[in-house]
Amino acid sequence: MCTFESKAYRNLFAESGKTEEEINQRLEEIWNTFFYGSEEERIYHPVGDDMGYLEDTGNHDARTEGMSYGMMICVQLDKKEEFDRIWKWAYTYMWMDEGVNEGYFAWSCGVDGSRNADGAAPDGEEFFAMALFFASHRWGDGEGIYCYSEQARKILKACLHKGENGRKGDPMWNRENKQILFVAGSDFTDPSYHLPHFYELFALWADEEDRAFFKEAASVSRNYLREACHPETGMCAEYAEFDGKPMSRPLPWTTDRHDWFYSDSYRTVANIGLDAEWFGVDMGQEKAAAQLIKFLAEKENPYKIYEIDGTVLDEDALHPVGMMAATTQGALAVIGHSDDQKAVSYAWEWVEKLWNEPLRKGNRRYYDNCLYFFAFLALSGNYRIW
Repeated sequence: MCTFESKAYRNLFAESGKTEEEINQRLEEIWNTFFYGSEEERIYHPVGDDMGYLEDTGNHDARTEGMSYGMMICVQLDKKEEFDRIWKWAYTYMWMDEGVNEGYFAWSCGVDGSRNADGAAPDGEEFFAMALFFASHRWGDGEGIYCYSEQARKILKACLHKGENGRKGDPMWNRENKQILFVAGSDFTDPSYHLPHFYELFALWADEEDRAFFKEAASVSRNYLREACHPETGMCAEYAEFDGKPMSRPLPWTTDRHDWFYSDSYRTVANIGLDAEWFGVDMGQEKAAAQLIKFLAEKENPYKIYEIDGTVLDEDALHPVGMMAATTQGALAVIGHSDDQKAVSYAWEWVEKLWNEPLRKGNRRYYDNCLYFFAFLALSGNYRIW
C-alpha cells in the first residue's frame, strides 16, 4: 500500500540498523549546517526582521529553484519562521506583477534582490506551489501572502492559463500533451521537472477546473519518464524532446550541451523514488532507478559526465555529492519495489554511502547539499505529504 493511503513512511536508515536517536541527531546537524553554519557551510541568509534567501554559492545569486527548495525543507521540518522569511523574500523580489511573465517568479536575482532575469523556471513554480499547499495544511492559512493555499492556487492558475482570454504570456505546461516545459512557451521539456507525485496532489487541491488536467499530467509524466530514461543505464538527458529523446538542437542563449546525463538529470531518479514512496504507481519508470543504481555502483569512479547510454566522458561531475544523493533517493523505488536482487543489494549500499557522506563544502555546495538534504529527508521518512 502506498504512503498516500497508509500514511506510513519508510525509514531506510532505521531499516539498515541506525537508531532513531542517531537519525534525528544527524538530521538536526544537517539543518544547523545548511541554515546556520559558518559562512563556508550555510546556504541560508536571514535579511532584516522578516526575510531571508538561499544563495546559489556557485553563481552568487538567489534562484527560484533554491528558494522553493528551502521552503519545502522548512515545511517538512516544521520551521515556520524560516519558511515565511524565504517566501516573503521570494514574493518581494522575484514575483512579477506585469509584463508577459506576470504571475511568475524571476528565476534569478542578485542577493540584494535585484533581478538578473525576467524569465521563469517551471521547477521553481512547482515547488513553490507544493510547499505552500503543505504549509497551509500544516500551519493553517494566514492573511495576504501568508494565505498559503490561495497563493499556491494562484501560481498554478498562471502556470496553466497564461495566454488564454487575452492574458499575456505562455503557460508552463503544454496544454495539449500535458507535459511541463523547460520554460514557458518552449517546445521541449526537462525530465527532472516531471513531478507526478506533486501533480497527484495538485489534482486534489488546485482550482477545481484544473484538477482533471493535473490528474492526467501525473500519468503522462510517469509514462514520459519511462521513455526518457535509457533502458540499460537509467540515465536521462538534462533537456529532452516530448518523446523522451535527448534534446540536442541549438539554443539561442547557450552553446553548452544539455543532451547528456549531467546536473539537472540527477534529480530525475530522486523524483522517481519519492513518487514510488508516496503513490507507488509504476508505469515502467521505476526500472530506471534500479538500472541507474546498478550501473553507477559498478563503476570504480562513478562521478563522471555520461552520454545517456553510459558512455563515459573525460570530465568529472560538477556535483558529485548531489549525484550520489539523488541516486540514493532512487532506492525508494527499488527496495520493496524491484525483483532485481542485485539492484536491491546495491540500493542498500547507496543508503549506507549517503549516511557516511558529509555535506559538501566550498563554492559548489549549494546544489549538492540541496539534493543531499532532500535525500536524507526522504530516506529517513521525513519527506511527507502534509
